[in-house]
Amino acid sequence: MDAGYFFFILLIAMHIWTNYDSWCQKILAHNPIICQELSRYDIVTLMKYLNALNLISGVGPQKMRLLLNHFGNADNIWKADLSELKAARIAEKLAEKIILEKKKIDPDQEWERLMKEKIEMLDFDSPRYPSLLKEIPNPPFILYVKGEMDILNSPMISIVGSRKYTNYGQMAAKTFSRDLARSGITVVSGMAIGIDSFAHRGALDAYGKTIAVLGNGLSDLSIYPRINFNLSREIISQGALISEYPHGISAGSFIFPARNRIIAGLSLGTLVVEAGEKSGTLITANLALDYNREVFAVPGSIFSQESLGSNELIKKGAKLAGNVKDILEEINLSGKEIEKPKATKNPENPREKILLDILSSDPLHIDNIVRLTKLETMAVSSALSMMEIKGWVKNIGGQNYIIT
Repeated sequence: MDAGYFFFILLIAMHIWTNYDSWCQKILAHNPIICQELSRYDIVTLMKYLNALNLISGVGPQKMRLLLNHFGNADNIWKADLSELKAARIAEKLAEKIILEKKKIDPDQEWERLMKEKIEMLDFDSPRYPSLLKEIPNPPFILYVKGEMDILNSPMISIVGSRKYTNYGQMAAKTFSRDLARSGITVVSGMAIGIDSFAHRGALDAYGKTIAVLGNGLSDLSIYPRINFNLSREIISQGALISEYPHGISAGSFIFPARNRIIAGLSLGTLVVEAGEKSGTLITANLALDYNREVFAVPGSIFSQESLGSNELIKKGAKLAGNVKDILEEINLSGKEIEKPKATKNPENPREKILLDILSSDPLHIDNIVRLTKLETMAVSSALSMMEIKGWVKNIGGQNYIIT
C-alpha cells in the first residue's frame, strides 16, 4: 500500500469518527443492530469516565459541559495533565483537585459497582434523558436510574409536602396520587418521611408508576431515609429511583434544595399537599413557578400550622386543587377513567346503617363513634371490622375510621 492511498483511507476514517452521530443515525434507519454494536464500546467508555469525573466534588453540570466541549470526550478529560486541564478555562484549584482525586479513583471499579447495583446512567445528550428536565436553567448533566428507564419521559406530576403531617394531609396525598396514577400520570416525589411517602404509596397501591428523586447515591447502603428502604424496593418494581449523585454518596441537608429542582423540573406541575409557613416544600413550589410549570395546592384548615404555607400559595395564585380533575384539566390531560363508580353500600343490619350515617371522610376515633352511636364498644368494633372487609370504611391508624 503506497503512502498516498494510506493517507486517503486515514482521512475517511477520521471523517467517520468526527461525524459519528450523523453516520449512526443513517445506519440506524437501515440496520439498528449494526449501529448498536458499533457504539457499545464508545458508550460504555463515555459513561465510565463521566461517572469517575462525577465522583470528584466540584465537577458539576456546568464544569462537565465545559470540559467536554474542550476535550471532546470524557476519556480525554481523564487522561489530561494539569496544564491541559488549565487550558480548558477551569479554576486552577479545580484542575489541581481533579489531578489529585483521579489517583484515588478506579473508573473500571466504579463502573462495576454501578453494574452490580443495577444502576443505569444517562448523560444530558442521551435521547432517553427527560425532555422537560432539559428545559430548566441548570439541569443535571448526569442522571443515575434504578428501575424503569422508559417512564422518564411519561407525563408527570410531582406531589410534595411537609414531613410533619396531619391525617387530612395523609389522606389527600394518597387520594391525589392514586387518582393521578389511575389516569396514567407518573407521580414524582422525594421519598421523604411524611407527605412524600404517602404520595408514592398512593401510586403504588393503584398499581401506577412513581419516581422518587433522591438526594444521595442509589446504592442500597446509601438509601435515605433508612426507614423507607422497603418503600424504595417497591418503587423500583413499579417505577424508578433517580439521582444526580454517584454511587456511595450519602444524603446531606445541603443536597436537598438541589434535589428539589429535579422534582420540579421533571413535572408538568407540582401539587403541594401540606406545607408549614417556612417549609422546605415551598422551595419546590417556587422552582416550579420559575420553570413556568403549574403549581397546585390542596387547601387546609386555617387552624392548622401544617397548612399555612399551602394556603398562602393559593393566596398568591397557585391553583386550588379540590380533586384530580382540577389538575388534569389545567394541564390539558383528560386522563383515563378516574375511578369506577363505587358499589352502593347497603347496610345489612341497623348497626351498619348507624355507622354509615355518622362516618365521613373526616377521621373519627372509635371512642367518639361509641359515644355518638351509644352502642357497645364490642358491637362497634365488630361492625367496623366487617365493614372494612367489605371496603366501606378504613382504619387509617390509631383506631381512626373514615368512610371510603
